[in-house]
Amino acid sequence: MTRLWLFTGSFLTLAAGALAAGCAKDPDYDKIDNEGTAPTPDPGPKDWPHGLHVVGNHIEDAAGSTMVLRGVNRSGSEYRCVQSGPTFFDGPSTEASVVAIKSWPNVNTVRIPLNESCWLGINGAPEAVSGAYYKTAIYNYVQWLHKYDLIPILELHWVGPGDQIANRQQPMLDTDHAAAFWADVATTFIDDDGVVLEPYNEPFPDGNKDSDAAWACWRDGCTDSLYAAGNNTPVGTYATAGMQSIVDAIRATGSTHIILLGGVQYSNALTQWLAHKPNDPLGQLGAAWHLYEFNACRAPVCWDAAPAAVAAAVPLVATEIGEDDCMGVFISPLMQWLDGHGAGYLAWSWNAGTACVPAPMPGRGGGRPWAIVTSYATGTPNGGYAQAFYDHLAGR
Repeated sequence: MTRLWLFTGSFLTLAAGALAAGCAKDPDYDKIDNEGTAPTPDPGPKDWPHGLHVVGNHIEDAAGSTMVLRGVNRSGSEYRCVQSGPTFFDGPSTEASVVAIKSWPNVNTVRIPLNESCWLGINGAPEAVSGAYYKTAIYNYVQWLHKYDLIPILELHWVGPGDQIANRQQPMLDTDHAAAFWADVATTFIDDDGVVLEPYNEPFPDGNKDSDAAWACWRDGCTDSLYAAGNNTPVGTYATAGMQSIVDAIRATGSTHIILLGGVQYSNALTQWLAHKPNDPLGQLGAAWHLYEFNACRAPVCWDAAPAAVAAAVPLVATEIGEDDCMGVFISPLMQWLDGHGAGYLAWSWNAGTACVPAPMPGRGGGRPWAIVTSYATGTPNGGYAQAFYDHLAGR
């Protein structure tokens, strides 16, 4: 999630994003230098969840069993390669680190944020951590997840329109590179039907409004504001790619993967998701949803409206949930609601840090609320928010 202040009329909205500043170095982690050149791990026999496909409003595996995606985000691969090199992940991507994730009860999914410039090796992405090296690191991590029966969600977090390096989140995908990015990702995993694709992390077109114009841009593309790193005043405009063009690019490769599409207002608004649902000849689309206690749609009265309608029609996965108060008072009833609607959910974020410190004001940054474990080696829950998530999963 990337911290970004935007004014929409008189309402001040904060979106959730990059975690780098909120994490401390795990004392159990020694930097791994060969992630981009390491041999491909052997995930063992193909007994992990595979053959994933949409049936009505839920996901099934090859055996026809319903799969509800519950798990964590593994933040770092969206920003380390452009901000903090020369590493690919924030912490280890080793087998042992995956075992720690697997130790959490009933976790079956890990979401992996990606960087457009690093995957494609363009726009000044450091050579040592981009292109083939970056792809190798991500591909190998996916194999470790498979070995431990964890479903990878690959999602594009940061894009770089034109010749701008992907060093922050933009309102939408870009026409310059996003289609090529997704065609390459889909081709890389063309034979892996245990992977789920999420084309864009948190769209916020039309000045972060839940408007007709925003939804039209979401599906069909438009011209929108371009931002520079560390600058929330537009520095220009760029041509955005709509979700329909990305679905088309993925399907053109022969990919049959499930595709999860997050709505507008940083994937928090789903009001016109069904009306603007892209055409998919395979019928393998689901909705991604993001919920934090500072979002606009943060109360059950909102959940029971558009999100409930979406969950009744297609698979709904809350690919990011969380709260920045180091408590569990928001996510606990949210997870109960999601369970009641057959929807999945993933906590932000599996990063190691020092003791949880709440944000001074909800949704306005500060504190250290987002690292949900104290160590990549042990996976010990870090603070009340993490413990609430852990305990809820343990009760499933």
